[in-house]
Amino acid sequence: MKDTTLAAALAGFSFMLTVIWGTPLLRILRHFKIGKLIRVEEPGMHMVKMGTPTMGGVMIIAPVLLLTVLLNAAALIGFKLSGRSVFVPLATMVLFGLLGAIDDWEGIRGKRKGEGLSIRVKFLLQWVLSGVIAWALKYLLEVPGLFIPGVPVEVEFGWWYVPIAAFIIVAMSNAINFTDGLDGLAGIISATIFAAYGIIALMQGQSFLAKFSFTMVGALFGFLWFNAHPAQLFMGDTGSLSLGATIAVVALMTGQWAILPLIAIIPVGEALSVTIQILYFKATKGRRFFKMAPIHLHFELLGWSETQIVQRFWLIGLMAALIGVGLAMV
Repeated sequence: MKDTTLAAALAGFSFMLTVIWGTPLLRILRHFKIGKLIRVEEPGMHMVKMGTPTMGGVMIIAPVLLLTVLLNAAALIGFKLSGRSVFVPLATMVLFGLLGAIDDWEGIRGKRKGEGLSIRVKFLLQWVLSGVIAWALKYLLEVPGLFIPGVPVEVEFGWWYVPIAAFIIVAMSNAINFTDGLDGLAGIISATIFAAYGIIALMQGQSFLAKFSFTMVGALFGFLWFNAHPAQLFMGDTGSLSLGATIAVVALMTGQWAILPLIAIIPVGEALSVTIQILYFKATKGRRFFKMAPIHLHFELLGWSETQIVQRFWLIGLMAALIGVGLAMV
């Protein structure tokens, strides 16, 4: 009960910190003209978003970093080690946030203006970071292997765990990146996933991981204060790459990553829609399976409003998360 109360309190503190410092951050981003560039192939209604401040992932990362470090200050100076596990998802959030920030900056002011880092370079860096993080999960934290709902024994993978975990981290990082395309969509979906895994961590007695997860929920709600339609700020790759990788690490730490495709059904669906579109396009020599991918753009071209898509996707994501939490209790 005490852990649950503290986790809820941390979500509240994180929300307030994010909202308080959000306005000064917006002023800074506007002053330096760090605004989003809209791709030509995106739906025409997206052109109104041109110039909206981006790199808003900093708004999420900063309060989570501050609160988590303060909460675990004793662990940092060596007096208490019980909270050390939380530094792996924290480091994941920061490292992938830095990668996303480089990508955002390159796309705004760099040589590849409007495009960002090349896909090959970004993908390679994601794999390098993910490999190191997966190794740390396996050999430093010794996290559980895999829990399958209804199966009473833990599934072990030995050294294979490292490449499998690295793949999951890279996949989720890109899945949230694909989801980030409409006002509020990636933020509300990510908050729902973190809340689900925060509950699972509480059920497992992983109090530090639960507190971290709910701190993320609070920061995401604070970000949504500015990102709700019509958005004043976008998270950019600074936020989306960081959130996806951190979600994967939290899921891996609980051992309940078999249900991750269910709890993260919307990001997984977004990523699958891109994969299907590319494969179908190549197989049919130019035909499209969807009107546009990721799939939220397909529904937008079908005539759904931006708020309809976000609300309906969130309802699906919320129901899937609830089912996933239920399965984790089996």
